[in-house]
Amino acid sequence: MADLSKYTKELSNLFSTSANILLISHINPDGDAIGSQLALYHFLTAKGRNVSMMTPNYIQEFLKWMTGAELIEIYIRDRKKCRVLIEKADLIVLLDFNHSNRLGESEEFVKASGAKKVLIDHHLDPEYFTDLAISEATKCSTAELVHELVCGINGTEKFLSKPYSEALYVGIITDTGNFEHGSYSSGTFRIVADLLEHGLEKEKILDRVYNNFSSDRLRLQGFALNQRMVVMPEFKTAYILLTKADLKEYNHVKGDTEGFVNMPLSIKGVHFSAMFIEKDGFIKISFRSKGQFPSNEFASLYFSGGGHLNASGGEYSDTLDNTISYFLKVLRENVWRFGDGE
Repeated sequence: MADLSKYTKELSNLFSTSANILLISHINPDGDAIGSQLALYHFLTAKGRNVSMMTPNYIQEFLKWMTGAELIEIYIRDRKKCRVLIEKADLIVLLDFNHSNRLGESEEFVKASGAKKVLIDHHLDPEYFTDLAISEATKCSTAELVHELVCGINGTEKFLSKPYSEALYVGIITDTGNFEHGSYSSGTFRIVADLLEHGLEKEKILDRVYNNFSSDRLRLQGFALNQRMVVMPEFKTAYILLTKADLKEYNHVKGDTEGFVNMPLSIKGVHFSAMFIEKDGFIKISFRSKGQFPSNEFASLYFSGGGHLNASGGEYSDTLDNTISYFLKVLRENVWRFGDGE
């Protein structure tokens, strides 16, 4: 377990002396971004702090049930209000990202703010653009890191309110694929055990996160696996592609394709999975891998991306066909660099 005591005193002082605290998660926020943001919000408000929350764009539907999610301001929905929050803040905490471009349209305003800025994140290769950077890549999620910081600040008194615990658990399970990938450890399971001992309703949360989609989403999933999946045994690789027309046909809403990229890894002999989704002007790409296959290195080298060893993503500014052709080219040329995934 990383020694976080070097951060907790300074962080506690910043929290206790700041009149207006603003918590910001990254663009296209996932379960860990929203989970860690809400967990920290519940802790700070319980301590009497004045806290606001913001995200650069919309929250996925399957995360909106969490207590406090309705309080998160969406920058692209109300730019004026969000800019006022940024201007009034004397402390800005950035959660679950470590490059300023993940702030989307709000980047220039956040960077121009005179507020103290703190980064709390678990991704590799941070960009140091804040006054305090708490970056611990050994943690399975930013939510886990937030919890350990909260424990350090709170001392022997455990803080495990129901809204806090639910947000924390959502962050942990979504960033590990419900413990199918990621750098979770025995310490992660000790946290989960503590949550369960304090009344966490695990089944309810799993149901809301993983069984809360539309029938259109299920049909899209079946279509993707039946019509849009390509398996390449010679490369221990499979990929799925979805066009804008595909998404429109199945009434796609944000979050519907969550988890699709993991599915090909259930095929015997497949150690690397990719998913390509056509957007306006670029292709969004997700990668997943097994074992020591470094999907993050592959994403960084060829698709302007990054992430974790077994879960990463990127993008490519070209047509879908050209992006897949490029993917196949670099896969053929470089697959030997990544081992066999065993």
